[in-house]
Amino acid sequence: MASEYEFPRTYGKESTPPAEKELRDYSESRLINRGRMDIPFLMLTILILTIGVIMVFSASFARSFYETGNAAGVFLRQLFFAVLGVAAMLVASRVKIKTIRKYSKVLMLVSLGLLVLVLIIGVIGGGSRRWIDLKITTFQPSEITKLAVILYFASMACRYKDKMKTWRYGIIPFAFYLGVIVILLGLEPHFSAIIIICMVGGVMMFAGGSSLKHLSLILLAGAAAMAVLLLAGGYTSERIAAWRDPFGEKLGDGWQIIQSLYAVGSGGLLGLGLGQGIQKYMYLPEEHNDYIFAIACEELGFVGAMLILLLFALLIIRGYWLALHTRDKYSSLIVIGIMTLLAIQVFLNVAVVTNLIPSTGISLPFFSYGGTALLMQMAEMGIVLGVSRNIDDK
Repeated sequence: MASEYEFPRTYGKESTPPAEKELRDYSESRLINRGRMDIPFLMLTILILTIGVIMVFSASFARSFYETGNAAGVFLRQLFFAVLGVAAMLVASRVKIKTIRKYSKVLMLVSLGLLVLVLIIGVIGGGSRRWIDLKITTFQPSEITKLAVILYFASMACRYKDKMKTWRYGIIPFAFYLGVIVILLGLEPHFSAIIIICMVGGVMMFAGGSSLKHLSLILLAGAAAMAVLLLAGGYTSERIAAWRDPFGEKLGDGWQIIQSLYAVGSGGLLGLGLGQGIQKYMYLPEEHNDYIFAIACEELGFVGAMLILLLFALLIIRGYWLALHTRDKYSSLIVIGIMTLLAIQVFLNVAVVTNLIPSTGISLPFFSYGGTALLMQMAEMGIVLGVSRNIDDK
C-alpha cells in the first residue's frame, strides 16, 4: 500500500514489536471493507433508482408501443439493468479499496483502449460514433472513462502528495490524460462527455492538492478552447442558436426545447398525475432518456420534481459527509470524485430540460434509459458504500 499506511521500523533486525504490528494490522484493516455499509446512503440510492425505473415506464410506454408493439418493452429492459445494477453495487461494495487503487491505472488504460476501439468499430447514432455493439446490448466507453479518471487521478494525487503544488507533478500528468481523452472523445464526437470529464478531472486535481493558481490558468485555457469550439460552427453552434431563440425554429432545432418547456410548465404545482402526461405521446423526443425529467415535471408537478431533486441533494450531501469521515486520503478522493460526477450530471441535465443551458446530451442519473450508464452509476454507488464500511461513527 501507499506510504501513508506504512510505519517506521526502529527496532533493527528483530521481529516487529507487538504494538507496532497491531497498529499496522489495524491500519490495513481499515481498507478491507469489514464493517456495515452506510444505510442512509444505500436507502437513498435504492429509492432514487426505484422512482427512476417507474418514470421510465411512464415516459416510454407510448413510444415503445408505437415502435415495437410492446408498451412495456423499454421498461422491462431498464428493470433488468436496474436489478443487475443492484447486484453490481453490492459486489463493488465488497471490493477492497487497496485493490481498487492497485488496478486504477489498468482501468484507465483499458478505458483509453475502448475509446480508440469505438472509433474503429463503434455504432453510429445521431451523427456520432459513441457505442460499441455487444449484440445483446450496446455500451458507451465514455462511461467507464469517467470512473477511470476519478480512480486513477486519486491514485496519482496520493502518490505525488506534497509535489502536487508543482507543474511537473500537480498539472502535467493529469493534463496529459485529460488531453488524450478529449482528443478521442472529440473524434466521436461526444462533447457532453468532454465537459463532464474535464470538470470532474479539475475537481480531482483541486481536491488532490494541485495549485489553485495553476488550475486557474488551465481553466482559462480550457474555457477559451471551448468558446472557439462552440463558435466554430456545426451542430454545437446550431444548438446555441436554438437555445437562445427556440421559437425562432419551432419546427426545427427548437422543437425539442419547446416541447420540454411545455411539459415542465403544464405540470403546475401537483402535476397531471403519474402516467397522465401528454408530451410523451410522440411530441417530446428522448422523453425516456435525456428529457425524462420534463415528463416527471409534467406528471408529478413542481412538488414532485422538487422531491426528486431533494433526494438527489440528500444523496450527494451524504456522500460528501462520508468523504469527510474516511480514514485515508485515497478513499476520500474517490468518494469526492464520484459524488461530484453525480452532482454535475444532475445539474446539467435539469439545466438542459429547463433551457437554462444549451442541449448537451447529458442523461439524468438513475432515471434516463440506458444500461451502460445505469450499471456504471450503481457500481460507483457500490464503491462509495465500500468506503463507508470503513467508517465507524455513522
